[in-house]
Amino acid sequence: MVKISFLGTGLMGIPMAQRLVDGNELIAYNRTASKLTALTGARIADDPGQAIDHGDFIFLMLSDAAAIHSTLTPHLNRLSGKTIVQMGTIAPEESRELEKLVQQAQAEYLEAPVLGSIPEATSGTLLIMGGASATNWERALPLLETLGAATYIGTVGSAAALKLALNQMIGALTIGFAQSLSYLAAQEVDYSKFMEILRVSALYAPTFDKKLNRMVERNYANPNFPTKHLEKDLRLFANSAQPLGLNLAALDGLRAVVAQSIAAGWADGDYSAVLEGLKIDQEN
Repeated sequence: MVKISFLGTGLMGIPMAQRLVDGNELIAYNRTASKLTALTGARIADDPGQAIDHGDFIFLMLSDAAAIHSTLTPHLNRLSGKTIVQMGTIAPEESRELEKLVQQAQAEYLEAPVLGSIPEATSGTLLIMGGASATNWERALPLLETLGAATYIGTVGSAAALKLALNQMIGALTIGFAQSLSYLAAQEVDYSKFMEILRVSALYAPTFDKKLNRMVERNYANPNFPTKHLEKDLRLFANSAQPLGLNLAALDGLRAVVAQSIAAGWADGDYSAVLEGLKIDQEN
């Protein structure tokens, strides 16, 4: 039985923590305690320090690097001998900075960002990317495999970079698909014929069918991944890629669409709401 602390049990964290409960001793913390009512078989911590004291492994599933620092930094003196497993989406530079901070506290650190959403978190089929020393990766691997298929990428920062590259593609694919649907609607072309041809072509990606009904019905409620998180990830990608000398003109366009979707009130809606960001203000 492994002692686990899980901090940040939000949309993704609850089902992930639930899978780690089986056979282990888990304590969970969320600053909004009511969000933990769906988690069974775990102890609930009153504050982050209590949670951190309990675990040999400290799992973090928090929204961004600022949230990680605000949760972890006040308790660095409690980390000695523990292993921090950071599973949120942050920039490579931010992850390497966290590694240094954790090592100075005489603890171990690895990044393990995930690809997938609530259904995959619930079923234990997340795609997990590892950035760590080989020793730390092997130590955490049995727990990570409870959550999904875990692939070792390389040293800290490499998995964070890979995750941002994938999330940049989420934006590109979804906005490209929404643009085509919007164009066909304006041309009064039946989108079902478009889908019939798209599905048997080399252009097809399963995400298109996952987002089709939401876009057609303009139903963005109960998101697995909200638009504001896509905005954050595209911003992180841009900030990380800019010093590398990459041409980010296409990314700038994606970010503008997402920003317009958020301005239209869809920050907390499913990211298929990027469809709304493609509309032109008819008064201008």
